[in-house]
Amino acid sequence: MSLRLGLLCLLGALALPSAAQDRLPPAPYAYQQLKDPAQEARAKALMEELRCLVCQGQSIADSDAPLAGDMRHEVRSKIAAGEKPDEIKAWLVARYGNWVSYDPPFDGATAFLWLGPLLFLLLGGLLAFGRFRRGASDDAEDGA
Repeated sequence: MSLRLGLLCLLGALALPSAAQDRLPPAPYAYQQLKDPAQEARAKALMEELRCLVCQGQSIADSDAPLAGDMRHEVRSKIAAGEKPDEIKAWLVARYGNWVSYDPPFDGATAFLWLGPLLFLLLGGLLAFGRFRRGASDDAEDGA
């Protein structure tokens, strides 16, 4: 009896995440385009620069997440109202933080993001140099 109860609990625990998935279609306004082609081009360019808050690996232009649809709608609404893309991006960064942008500014919070690859490259170069140098001195000792 307890084995059946345990299996039932396990099955319920595994089924809960699938029940929590959002099955609602995206908001209808999420895919509406602006009537002015120049405004739509500016909106699309800005959407390519903004990271989806749900997916985080896609821009809001590419994401199918409902929140990305809401963000696309916000961008298009603000562009239609005459705001500049830089103002909209600054508003979104102020609202969601620097990581919403694919091009975060260099500051104390993002210093490791910008300098990390250089530090790892330097560390790898130093380790390789030390290994090759030690290998050359070992070969010289073996030959003598």
